[in-house]
Amino acid sequence: MYIIWPGWGIPLVNIDPLLSSRTGPWTDCSEAFLAGQKSSGIYLLKPHNSNQIMQAWCDQENNGGGWTVIQRRQDGSTNFFKTWHNYKHGFGNFDNEYWLGLENIYWLTKQGNYKLLILMDDWQGRQVNAEYDQFRVEPESDFYRLRLGQYRGTAGDSLSWHNDKQFSTLDKDRDSYSGNCAHFQKGGWWYNMCAHSNLNGVWYRGGHYRSRYQDGVYWAEFRGGAYSLKKVSMLVKPNKP
Repeated sequence: MYIIWPGWGIPLVNIDPLLSSRTGPWTDCSEAFLAGQKSSGIYLLKPHNSNQIMQAWCDQENNGGGWTVIQRRQDGSTNFFKTWHNYKHGFGNFDNEYWLGLENIYWLTKQGNYKLLILMDDWQGRQVNAEYDQFRVEPESDFYRLRLGQYRGTAGDSLSWHNDKQFSTLDKDRDSYSGNCAHFQKGGWWYNMCAHSNLNGVWYRGGHYRSRYQDGVYWAEFRGGAYSLKKVSMLVKPNKP
């Protein structure tokens, strides 16, 4: 089930059949959850002041529900070594791996005070999490600079080092390194010099991998940079007033 972006002039087709029975669009998955939509799946969202309707996967059953999934990795079926255009607008398949799009993430987190939850599984069955009590990105004019709050969780903090950094891709280098981190690490991320986390890197089966560069799907504080995680998801939700 591929992402269909209304902004591209493509009709909304091949979407979750449950969409036909849901009213909306919602400002985010939390609003849908509070309105009684308790089934996880693809929802239509339209953040405040945005002129675009987007599709997103809503996790309405885990961790209290109301989470908008902005990224998911789980089987290597989607290539995440993409251009700026791709990372801006989003790509992938809602049924397994996708990136929601920086522009959509911007409009979502512009609405209020959001938090970020990152869920990670290794290949030995261990599950950990990292939560940041504040999360937003700046507009494209500032290259979707990352704004992050305080960490808590069981994974260790491998994202705060990237706080206040602009987003980089293979064709738009905004990192603090003399080279292009996105080129070396085969993904798009808020690279610094270069990464303590690389959740949009190459999905390697089995965990430990060999590569010329550290380009796997890794979280340095959990299993290190030479270990590619089995599953990762990034989710956002408004903080309670």
